Amino acid sequence: MILFLIGLIFFMPKGFYKKTRFSFSEIFQMFSKQYIPILIIIIIVGFHLIEVNLIDPQVTSWVGHDFANNIQGIEGNTVYWFSQNWINVLVYFFVIMYIAVYPFTLWFSIFYFIFNNEKKAMRSLAYGLFLIYIISLPFYLFMPISNVYTFYNTSSALETVIPSVESFFYTTTTQNNCLPSLHTAMTILIAYCLKITGNKKLTYFGYFVMVCIIISVIYLSIHWITDVITGLVLSVGVILILKRFMREKEK
Repeated sequence: MILFLIGLIFFMPKGFYKKTRFSFSEIFQMFSKQYIPILIIIIIVGFHLIEVNLIDPQVTSWVGHDFANNIQGIEGNTVYWFSQNWINVLVYFFVIMYIAVYPFTLWFSIFYFIFNNEKKAMRSLAYGLFLIYIISLPFYLFMPISNVYTFYNTSSALETVIPSVESFFYTTTTQNNCLPSLHTAMTILIAYCLKITGNKKLTYFGYFVMVCIIISVIYLSIHWITDVITGLVLSVGVILILKRFMREKEK
């Protein structure tokens, strides 16, 4: 809530509060103009919650193999090294970025796109999320890869900084949906969508969050390097598809 208030103060465009009445009819009109992207996002989020809580455990049991062993055979103990050499200040910073700032950036972006009628940015986010999730889903289901700290049975930085946070956190994700890194792919996509708006402050903030999240998933021993690379490649590929699709639609 505090982050959202900060966003409303620092990131909304000049004159926004003067020209926006926030009446029910005006808000309804804002949502109705972009109902298709909004519906796409709601459906994906809803299905994702079903997938991680009901479908994934069954499929993981059926597959019966943790491909983290294969990844570790390629990468060695590179990411694990960070968990043995943490600096407290950095751990706290990256955990807050991962747990609080990343979700804020995602949901505030959606709010910003709706209330500022940023149709192209909103469509790019919704269609990009759809493509990223559809492409990632087979890997999440049939190629389970445990996150780094689970694989090595070391302490969780998230739990150390915010006790009991994982009891909630792992209702929205799993410990073996690692490749490709959804955090990596989504932060790149969000930064791209924010750039479309032309809001420089928000765009620079998006870039900052993107860099911090990519570093955090490695530093906190959550993702393997391979996860991050595949997430990056996936996001760049999706953005190229979106650019071409949007150009075709504008013709």
